[in-house]
Amino acid sequence: MLEPMLRPWLGAFDNIYAIAALWIGLAFLASLISIRVGLSVALVEIVVGVAAGNLFQLSTNTWVDFLASSGSVLLTFLAGAEIDPGSLRRFALPSLVIGGVGFVAPFVGAWAFAWYALHWQWHARAHQTSRHGDGAIPTMEACPPAAPASSSFGPTSSQSLPRR
Repeated sequence: MLEPMLRPWLGAFDNIYAIAALWIGLAFLASLISIRVGLSVALVEIVVGVAAGNLFQLSTNTWVDFLASSGSVLLTFLAGAEIDPGSLRRFALPSLVIGGVGFVAPFVGAWAFAWYALHWQWHARAHQTSRHGDGAIPTMEACPPAAPASSSFGPTSSQSLPRR
């Protein structure tokens, strides 16, 4: 939508330094917005990055991807470093329960939705029908083995094969 208007400006961003400078400028803009709005800087950076990437068709390069990966590892480390060990020991059981429920609940919810709302079955072949609409599902046992037309090792027509 905005890309035709910005095409002359976006052509200047073939340079990796210009792309890096733009992303750093957007990170600075995100920090200003987060101070003004009172939200977490990381949250606003994600929103600004998604908006810039979609509105202006911006993409990253390998160096920016490396910096983003390093930043996510550093952010995770810093979040773990802020945990007070005494508080962690004191609230270990509630934390494990909340974490366990937060991990298991989406799986149970998706299973329940698929089972009750979508009527899925454990065996995928339970409700399949053939293209002919007769309800028969071809299986490996039901298919006769392929035999050459002139073979002395077995029957040459499917009528003489035993039915299973």
